[in-house]
Amino acid sequence: MARTIQSLERAAAMLRLLAGGERRLGLSDVASALGLAKGTAHGILRTLQQEGFVEQDPASGRYQLGAELLRLGNSYLDVHELRARALVWADDLARSSGESVYLGVLHQQGVLIIHHVFRPDDSRQVLEVGAMQPLHSTALGKVLCAYDPVAHSEVAESDREAFTLSTVTTLPDLEGVLDLTRARGWAADVEETWAGVASVAAPIHDRRRMPVGAVGVMGAVERVCEEGEVRARLVAAVRDCARAVSRDLGAGRF
Repeated sequence: MARTIQSLERAAAMLRLLAGGERRLGLSDVASALGLAKGTAHGILRTLQQEGFVEQDPASGRYQLGAELLRLGNSYLDVHELRARALVWADDLARSSGESVYLGVLHQQGVLIIHHVFRPDDSRQVLEVGAMQPLHSTALGKVLCAYDPVAHSEVAESDREAFTLSTVTTLPDLEGVLDLTRARGWAADVEETWAGVASVAAPIHDRRRMPVGAVGVMGAVERVCEEGEVRARLVAAVRDCARAVSRDLGAGRF
């Protein structure tokens, strides 16, 4: 059986205790409820407070859950709401395009795939939910970098690997690509990440008109492109899908 870290177990127990109470709890309350020495309880509470997970009332000295937990919880809910809102539209996009559909969000220094619809044929395919894609070379990543300032900062500060001869790696050239993405409302990846593979993606916005993710299609370059350019019908289909999901998230018309 894998060993656990006692201090983390105690911190988790404290958060659950504070979440379950209808009032703020003092140091003695927390220590007594969890069977801890006051010094131990105080050290853990102080650490949680420094990280924003716990707040202390300056007047009474009692503790309650902090705003950082709310932020993390909202992030979790946002991703799951995005996926839930996109399910039907992603299925429709796969049927109309005949290609695989990916829904991605920014995670650390890459794109996290949170939903994947298989290409609607009988070919053998592997589910890629949970996989990571690079920011600088994929269509999903470029869209996020073009519209999300956090993603832009991540890609500007990271190492940009050349996956193929077509990969854009220098920051000035990438900035030009991102400017173009913002101007036309979509991004493409034509053999920049994987040889023989092309993709196109568009941004998804929420009710605050903030970028929360991207949706795109990916397939063999000969199907996705014509004479080196992404087929116009696929661009239109992806943008329509992104607008539909955005509307469902309360963004209104873009």
